Amino acid sequence: MNIKLINIIIYSILVIGIYGTGSLAYYEFLQEGTCPKLGPIPACYIILICFVIPLIAHFLDKGKGYYFLFTGFALALAGYATVGQLAGKVQCPKTESGLPMCYISLALFASLVLLKIMLLQKRKLSKLR
Repeated sequence: MNIKLINIIIYSILVIGIYGTGSLAYYEFLQEGTCPKLGPIPACYIILICFVIPLIAHFLDKGKGYYFLFTGFALALAGYATVGQLAGKVQCPKTESGLPMCYISLALFASLVLLKIMLLQKRKLSKLR
């Protein structure tokens, strides 16, 4: 996979994540209780931020630390929610087909972390040539 394709995939995942989480955050704003809360803050607001900040960091091609901090935090949060959902202790919002959205978040953030690592390695290798 080349650098350009990896970038396109990362941008696509980030935009899909922002669209999906943004819709959920909007419904939470209209009707409180749509998203589970982390303390006083709905989790969908936090996840939305965890898509937006990495998008900005990736677009500016700066702030790898911010990219990994926010995607890593969201990955951990989605992992926790997924385990809780599977154990029956957490109730994640579901898609219309009944799929818990925490599963989707886990897959998206895991992909974002792995793709960024691949991208950084490819860039490093291309500079060595």
